[in-house]
Amino acid sequence: MSTPSTPSTPSTPSTPSTPSTGSLRVPGAALHYEVRGRGPLLLLIPGGTGGAAAFDGIVDALAAEYTVASYDPRGLSRSPLDDPESEQSVAEHAEDALRLLDLLSPAEPARVFGSSSGAITALHLLTARPERLVRLVAHEPPVVEVLPDAPAHRAFLARVRDTLDAEGLMPAMGVFAAGLKGAEDGDDGSAGRGDRAPEPPARAGLPPAAAARVERTMGDLPYFLGRIVPSFMAYSPDLRRLETEAVAGRLLLAGGRDSVGELPHRPAAFLAERFGRELLHFPGGHTGLSTHPAEFGGVLGQAFPY
Repeated sequence: MSTPSTPSTPSTPSTPSTPSTGSLRVPGAALHYEVRGRGPLLLLIPGGTGGAAAFDGIVDALAAEYTVASYDPRGLSRSPLDDPESEQSVAEHAEDALRLLDLLSPAEPARVFGSSSGAITALHLLTARPERLVRLVAHEPPVVEVLPDAPAHRAFLARVRDTLDAEGLMPAMGVFAAGLKGAEDGDDGSAGRGDRAPEPPARAGLPPAAAARVERTMGDLPYFLGRIVPSFMAYSPDLRRLETEAVAGRLLLAGGRDSVGELPHRPAAFLAERFGRELLHFPGGHTGLSTHPAEFGGVLGQAFPY
């Protein structure tokens, strides 16, 4: 593994909507990060393959009150791995998030938002270093191991892996996407068998920046499905730790209004009920960040103590 070194100096933005950018050297990777605004730090941890660009629709509004930092998790988009074949772990990704907090807000705890797999990273960060967070908003972390029907979801993930090995990426994505949608009422994801794979998004006619984002997203799918999904969805959070006074008061679990009953929503709802907490409702479904950015950002901005 590589030894961390001093990060590069962020570039100076020319307009309020243009981020400062930097590269933080961490063991085994270099993290691309972006910073906007002024005020207390709000770290945004993306899920899926969106990287920092997943937050493009909400960062400017949030930057009116916060120093908003987002980044590409290791191995995705502009954060290359030293060893492209290295295995991934939730703990290592949480260490990356902590290093960004230490870089950008060394003296003060930060607000953190994580979505999907990014919310899993954030949950581990909270359990490991709660004193570094004022509050975590965790949007639909698919920690399926906490659910009573966890064995069925392990079988679903094994089916995704077998399809990836036997038929390739897009058929496996079809099984994965259909299983997430069809996992209501304890469904083990078998609805995904035989479903058509999602069509790759069209690039023709897109502005250059949008086309580049699509290109990165598609390029990251094999890594995401092959190494992030198996590791992250096998992760089991430390529930006893999450229930302690030092941690529980810093956690706000959230879900989409339109994704109730779907697999990524169920662990958030389950944990909120177990902890005796209200579930924060965001507009849209699991991808409400993209489908309802203005409303999503508004809810998020009100979720943190200033």
